[in-house]
Amino acid sequence: MQPQYKNKFGRVDLNVSAFGFGTAPVGNIFREIDEKTSDDMFQSAWNAGIRFFDTAPMYGHGLSEYRTGYSLRWKNRDDFVLSTKVGRLLHPAKKETIEYAPWTNAGRFEVEFNYSYDATMRSVEDSLQRMGLESIDILFIHDIDRFTRGDEQPEVFKTAMDGSWKALSKLRDQGVVKAIGVGVNEWEVCHAALEQRDFDCFLLAGRYTLLEQEALKEFLPLCEKRGAAVVVGGGFNSGILATGAIPGAKYNYSQAPAEIMSRVKQIENVCAEYNVPLPAAALQFVVAHPAIPTFMAGTRTVEQLEQNLSWFSHEIPRQFWTTLKAKNLINEDQSFPLALIIEIK
Repeated sequence: MQPQYKNKFGRVDLNVSAFGFGTAPVGNIFREIDEKTSDDMFQSAWNAGIRFFDTAPMYGHGLSEYRTGYSLRWKNRDDFVLSTKVGRLLHPAKKETIEYAPWTNAGRFEVEFNYSYDATMRSVEDSLQRMGLESIDILFIHDIDRFTRGDEQPEVFKTAMDGSWKALSKLRDQGVVKAIGVGVNEWEVCHAALEQRDFDCFLLAGRYTLLEQEALKEFLPLCEKRGAAVVVGGGFNSGILATGAIPGAKYNYSQAPAEIMSRVKQIENVCAEYNVPLPAAALQFVVAHPAIPTFMAGTRTVEQLEQNLSWFSHEIPRQFWTTLKAKNLINEDQSFPLALIIEIK
């Protein structure tokens, strides 16, 4: 497969492949992936032209960062973009004492939430050591949303906007990293962070998809105005946009409610009319927006990775998108993806 087209990462001097490699699965989320399968996916991604890799201390309690470094450390460091996250410190512990869920057979570290200045600086050093790499390009403040922190979220957000922000801003000013941002599950949190601080980018999981475009109202326009790049994760809404509206389909990690099932069935009807795979439409839709240069797709096997790449390069006629708009199945303000879809060259 030929190398992918690269997009400029917002206002930052970085270019990222439109298709990024998300590494939560190689942290053994839900079930184990062996070392060979993990490395095979990295190498297949590289051979397909993927040059943007995202990891985090949380993923597998350090395992994902270790595997990311193992598979990339012999590549030319200038040839790829790497992001990781801050907000959790890892402390060595006996395996039998660690609460791993949802990770399986993960790293031998306990996880501590900590968004202070000192903890953020330590987190960056620890990540470099785990990966065995000399630099990180992008740092995201991780999981300062209600989805993760519940009633504590307002106080956690305030701490992060002071402590983690101060540390990351200093690292950016020193040239240690090129971009700093926030990685969460809610666009409203990203919007609030951008209103308060001068962030370069955001990683938004599951809240801008073929099913959900609420972020178009305020957040994405502000990103365009400020030159902030948005990385989209969870483009399948945790399952249903990959599987379709089948019995037991997952939406936001739970069984899809009736109204979501109905909407997906309507989208599937249009897909059938134009011979477009639903997952292809889901993947290509998210990168149509000018503020979104790339998306992250986590895979468990080389075959899944290759299937996602195939969907991403599937030719979709303009009429498909106009029909979705005519049926009010995508937001009327959304630009036609055909004009902006990234082609794999």
